Amino acid sequence: MSRTLGMLVLLASLTGCRHVSFEDSVFQKSDVRYRVGEVSKDWQRVYFNDNDLAFSERAETGRVLSVNATCKGHDDPPLPVLTRHLLMGFTERQELAQRTIPLDGREALRSRYVAKLDGVPVELELVVLKKDGCVFDFTYVAPPGMAEARMPDFDALLAGFHAEPQR
Repeated sequence: MSRTLGMLVLLASLTGCRHVSFEDSVFQKSDVRYRVGEVSKDWQRVYFNDNDLAFSERAETGRVLSVNATCKGHDDPPLPVLTRHLLMGFTERQELAQRTIPLDGREALRSRYVAKLDGVPVELELVVLKKDGCVFDFTYVAPPGMAEARMPDFDALLAGFHAEPQR
């Protein structure tokens, strides 16, 4: 009996360490809470390691949207360095465009690349933002020639972004 109770306490402590929720376009984890623009029904939520939110297109086109916030252990690198971190693992990277944009009252860096991931060509749209001690990154990956068709969905996700106070 005490052995079972001990296992339950251990399991409860392990599962209680990482409370994450996503409801009404608001994502919350232990150290951050933020809102994103609503994603259309053409997308379904999927789960990837190291991403707070990820969505793949239901039509299985290979398009993926993702959002992540890092609030610890990132020092204070400039936005171009943060962008390069997102490109790790991609080869034959070619920058097509890069510009600053306003996002949630701050300056963010938006970049477009073509690259390869495991030898497979992809198009990338990346946005990085630093706000309230956190780094937020937004990624849109699409097969070559297919990014523009769903770029409005990525833009809507960004347009609705707002870092919210913790409750």
